[in-house]
Amino acid sequence: MTVHDARLHAFRSDLADARLKGEVTAERFVAGRAARITAPVADVLKAPRADAGLNTQFLHGDDVLVFEEGDGWAWVQAERDGYVGYVAATALDARAVAPTHIVSVPRTFVYPGPDLRFPRSGQLSMGSTVAVTGAAETRGTAYAVLASGEAIIAKHLRPMTETATDYVSVAEMFLDTPYLWGGVSGFGIDCSGLVQLSMRMAGKDVLRDSDMQAASIGTPFEPGADFSGLRRGDLVFWKGHVAIMTDERDMIHANGHTMLVSREGLGEAVDRIGYLYGGPTGFRRP
Repeated sequence: MTVHDARLHAFRSDLADARLKGEVTAERFVAGRAARITAPVADVLKAPRADAGLNTQFLHGDDVLVFEEGDGWAWVQAERDGYVGYVAATALDARAVAPTHIVSVPRTFVYPGPDLRFPRSGQLSMGSTVAVTGAAETRGTAYAVLASGEAIIAKHLRPMTETATDYVSVAEMFLDTPYLWGGVSGFGIDCSGLVQLSMRMAGKDVLRDSDMQAASIGTPFEPGADFSGLRRGDLVFWKGHVAIMTDERDMIHANGHTMLVSREGLGEAVDRIGYLYGGPTGFRRP
């Protein structure tokens, strides 16, 4: 049987994705049922219980395949990046109206109607997708009206077909966002989540975890002993960590040292991180 990464392939000893039949061993194979994330952010856990470790998160509008549901949990796989895990069943619903727009600011509010004075009915992160069915203006502020009748500030959205020109500029929008292990949203994010979400907004879907990114994004290169070959947009990897170069000397990363998305000089980071975890393990140019 082929060796598969369980983070990216839905298989257990008792149940597996029907597409893996003949490649993995399982008692039963099932076809995934199409569903969509309707929670603002859905934690993706290692096991179907609230105290299980957080692996990643899915955002509002993400499409998933459901392989099992019971006791308030669903075992799912994201269609966009292939990540597998357990989410609360209440975070899911059927795929109804296709999304038309994506949230393009780190965070935004959802209102019950087109008026910012209404008590908010929810909040969404950058990368969340919604179906816009109309437009409205109240006291000079333009709103996008959703299929649900709710409203979002129009300039906080952009059509799904539009992308940012520079993924580093997107990452810089998250400065001072709290660090969250497994986080991938404007409410809390980790190092590889910052890379994934920023690149997605620039039209490039990449894998979720830093080890996956270190093996798959762009091309590896050697920047030289003094790191003089680095430029804006290059990725620097350590064991279990990744940072984005903002120019030839400085970088941005979500990190457990500041517990924020922060700017830091590469030299300072190499010295600080090396004390505990060693030096950079690789460099890649997207």
